[in-house]
Amino acid sequence: MYHRFNEKKYPSTNIQIEIFKKQIEIIKKNNFEFNNPVEFDLKFFSPKSEKKILITIDDAFSSFYQNAWPYLKENKIFIVMLSRFMWEDLEKGVFRNYKRIKSVLKFNFIERVLAKNIDQQQKNRNLELLAIKSNYNQNNLYDTSLIFSGNNIILLKSEEIDVMLDDQEYFWEVKHSPKHRI
Repeated sequence: MYHRFNEKKYPSTNIQIEIFKKQIEIIKKNNFEFNNPVEFDLKFFSPKSEKKILITIDDAFSSFYQNAWPYLKENKIFIVMLSRFMWEDLEKGVFRNYKRIKSVLKFNFIERVLAKNIDQQQKNRNLELLAIKSNYNQNNLYDTSLIFSGNNIILLKSEEIDVMLDDQEYFWEVKHSPKHRI
């Protein structure tokens, strides 16, 4: 579990980026498999025939974006940090208080990232993710569109679709459910 990258002010939750890189290289060199968080939860108490690794990055601190993200990008890993509305209770017909939770959406094997209608100079701008759409293109790659409100789109081109949603912390209550215009 990682929190902060190159933030010496917080030694108990910080890791130096060079140490993080060495740890990832050790994992790759030894061909360790990564554990899917959903499977980890489901299989936690069952006997294991092989060792797997689960990496999480908690709290979505800016040092992750500034220091660890360039390395992950170089290794074809695309990560979206988001605060998502928890629709699970509503889908089950349980109408309790509205909730949000910080989550990470991780895409692997990304060849290229394109943006439409997104000013990349506005680094602190929040985008509201509405939908994800995928299709196989003529160049033998998958096009995955992350569609945000206001017709903002991030297009990911990948060898295969390998994506994971990982909730990072406890939920918090909000007053309203989202209402979006595309």
